Amino acid sequence: MLIVFGGLPGTGKTTLAQALARQQRAAYVRVDAIESGIVSAGLVPDQASIGSAGYVVANRVADSCLRAGLDVIVDAVNPVEAARHGWRELAAGLGTRLLFVEVVCSDEARHRRRVEARESDLPDWVLPDWQAVVDRRYEPWQGERLVIDTVGADPEVHLAAILGQANARPAAR
Repeated sequence: MLIVFGGLPGTGKTTLAQALARQQRAAYVRVDAIESGIVSAGLVPDQASIGSAGYVVANRVADSCLRAGLDVIVDAVNPVEAARHGWRELAAGLGTRLLFVEVVCSDEARHRRRVEARESDLPDWVLPDWQAVVDRRYEPWQGERLVIDTVGADPEVHLAAILGQANARPAAR
């Protein structure tokens, strides 16, 4: 099973994705961690110049994990259709079940507070400020996805909804 999280920074993706990976004992692939490693290794001059490299590496890591028989949870903004398409191709190529989970925070004031209160847990990684989140290019989703609004419900309720959808998904074709 491949479960791919997406959504703007500060919506709660990482919290949910990590909790789901722990609960399911699944491989956890975090694009921010990959990109932080690329910057730390000096392979790109700075965070702004990474482009799609983190997504390409994450896709290859997920491929390896899926081929080893592991379920994979991907934690990434996935802001553009091209990134999402890569996950669809991976799942289809392996005949793996795929579930996209878009995480949103419908309360703008709460979302802003979350963004402004966060601290990076990754070396050499600078989190976006509120203006960067607002200005970020984020294309509308194409195709099916489960939308989770992190305002109001307990994370356990969200995890149950995600697992319910995941268990109902057919394999990719």
